[in-house]
Amino acid sequence: MRIVAVTAGLTRPSSTRLLADRLAAAVAGRLEGAEVEVVELRELATEIAHAFVTGFPGRTLREALDAVASADGLIAVTPIFTASYSGLFKSFFDVLDPDALAGKPVLIAATGGTARHSLALEHALRPMFSYLRAIVVPTAVYAASEDWGTEDGLSERTDRAAEELAALVRDRKPASEPAFVPFAERLAALADE
Repeated sequence: MRIVAVTAGLTRPSSTRLLADRLAAAVAGRLEGAEVEVVELRELATEIAHAFVTGFPGRTLREALDAVASADGLIAVTPIFTASYSGLFKSFFDVLDPDALAGKPVLIAATGGTARHSLALEHALRPMFSYLRAIVVPTAVYAASEDWGTEDGLSERTDRAAEELAALVRDRKPASEPAFVPFAERLAALADE
């Protein structure tokens, strides 16, 4: 099993990357033999911009897009700017094939300076991944600046979200089986029985 964590932190060190690493370790600890790959969007910013202009991703961006598309589970972490995901984060998912996340389990997470931005996960990230037909775990993880000094709620949210993603990855149908069967096809199959 392969878990890919996409992180859109812009600085080094980055609390967004720190949260992505923490979530990836928690998920991997629940999936025996899981491989984890981290995609740092900061390093792909220029290639993402070129892909918008030319319509073709560069080699490094293509590798990142392929990693996300072939992953068994995805962890997506963005800093929150102006009450929403970062432009870099959105741009990466804009150049990703629109069908790449269909049926794929996804854990969404974000970082920000204040807890007031925590609802951006529900009004921005969750709808975007739902539009891409991903299966988003119920627990989203938000880490404000003050969360890093204490372990009260962050560890609990991290553990709960990691368990939810691990359960979806374990129970996911193999890629050869469709993750989604349109209602009309299911109805036709029932009629044939």
